[in-house]
Amino acid sequence: MKYVLVTGGVVSGLGKGVTASSIGVVLEACGLRVTSIKIDPYLNTDAGTMSPFEHGEVFVLDDGGEVDLDLGNYERFLDVTLTKDNNITTGKIYQSVLEKERKGDYLGKTVQVVPHITDAIKDWIESVSLIPVDGKEGQADVCVIELGGTVGDIESMPFIEALRQLSFSVGQENFCLIHVSLIPVLGVVGEQKTKPTQHSVRELRALGLTPHFLACRSAQPLLEATKAKLSQFCHVPAANILNIHDVPNIWHVPLLLRNQNAHHSILKQLNLTSVATAPDLDSWTKMAETFDNLADHVKIAMVGKYVGLTDSYLSVVKALLHACIACSLKPQIEWIAASDLEDESEKSTPEAHAAAWKILKSAECILVPGGFGDRGVSGMVLAAKYARENKVPYLGICLGMQIAVIEFARSVLGLERANSTEFDAQTPDPVVIFMPEGSRTHMGSTMRLGSRRTLLQSRDSLTSKLYGDVCYVDERHRHRYEVNPEVAQVLEEAGLRLVGKDDTGKRIEVIELHDHPFYVGVQFHPEFKSRPTRPSPLFLGFILAARKLLQTHLSS
Repeated sequence: MKYVLVTGGVVSGLGKGVTASSIGVVLEACGLRVTSIKIDPYLNTDAGTMSPFEHGEVFVLDDGGEVDLDLGNYERFLDVTLTKDNNITTGKIYQSVLEKERKGDYLGKTVQVVPHITDAIKDWIESVSLIPVDGKEGQADVCVIELGGTVGDIESMPFIEALRQLSFSVGQENFCLIHVSLIPVLGVVGEQKTKPTQHSVRELRALGLTPHFLACRSAQPLLEATKAKLSQFCHVPAANILNIHDVPNIWHVPLLLRNQNAHHSILKQLNLTSVATAPDLDSWTKMAETFDNLADHVKIAMVGKYVGLTDSYLSVVKALLHACIACSLKPQIEWIAASDLEDESEKSTPEAHAAAWKILKSAECILVPGGFGDRGVSGMVLAAKYARENKVPYLGICLGMQIAVIEFARSVLGLERANSTEFDAQTPDPVVIFMPEGSRTHMGSTMRLGSRRTLLQSRDSLTSKLYGDVCYVDERHRHRYEVNPEVAQVLEEAGLRLVGKDDTGKRIEVIELHDHPFYVGVQFHPEFKSRPTRPSPLFLGFILAARKLLQTHLSS
């Protein structure tokens, strides 16, 4: 197995995930099979209990793993299906070592960070890298490893040491280290500064790892003088200093790497030049250029709770992008804090209230994504009501579907206090309830997670048609509340079509309105399986409906 390690220096949030994904894309384009691992040095076992405000969205895998959003980038860029073991955390490592210690596997030895924790890290990397993730038999050729955080962080020290040992044990021609760093420009001086990168590389070398490549993040392309200085003081050949400057969209990053012959240098370092081919990135070039040249926008209202950090809905944003490009449109996402739509905000923050409603009413379609807790729920209900009554295309995902059911029960069935027991435990009309198999004492990994089969009740449903006249779909879930099966018949008699159910036939998975251009709610998360060249059918239908092209698409 060949390993490519991507580390980061100076500051976090430089785009190590996109860089690692893009390196994988370029290597795949050379005919190699690629897998990937993300190391997160935090103590959490997984990302499932983290706030989206703090860590961005929680990405869900087929096997139910709740992982860092970078694994979503890997799946979208490389078109692979990863497992929860592809995300290593300090919590997982320590948990596995302590379980062994309790069982007596260490034969009475003193269990220490070195060698026991570092050995566990190496064993995990080496075993997971052998698991195929591209649907083919046999192991991949290259494993791209991203080390989260910044070099020098206390919590990442055991991982740095383990990776140092790994690089020594596998040999130079099987290990390639790419260090992502920042080249800032001070406004007053206007000069590209290399000193932060010099210090970062010095820190990395002091820990026993010497970078083969520098991936330099900057606003503008690097000057030759800057490259020469970096090469001299960081002991990296000038040809191996890669410049990843700001680009119109991230699909240009693999092209940037290709244009700088990064693939050739990486293949040479890994002794793979004899088995690799010239990189074929025609499809990526076409995607990147198509997006750049799009002029026609579609206005999408995103009504959510975590709109202060767009990474909270990263996969939804990417799924919208994939669908829009398939329709030759550029997404214009208008972020609306759900609480700004509520009646209370009209009194407390009238300007924000008026602005939110103005945006909502000018949008061509409305999307309510997933979320937890009662903040902003009333605003989401109002958005769903507006979409239903004014025939505006509406897509409700997870919580968004539950919101649509609550709104329908209140407005159509006349159940004014209809609610979810998540928001009102004493509601007399619980149309959304806690799932019976859920845990009320433990939060981590206790939801209904991962890929589950949804049986579509009618081939005549819009959802079935969008997926290609199928009778079932397999999509990823992440929820602990569900539509109350006891109100299913009443909802259906009032006109809400319950077109998708789980394999028991009781749990409601998909709802639709018949006399509406597009009013769909799904309990699953279709955004997690959307790909640049294969947009999610529901997102595609949503965008087509916004442009009144859905029926034409279905008939063709």
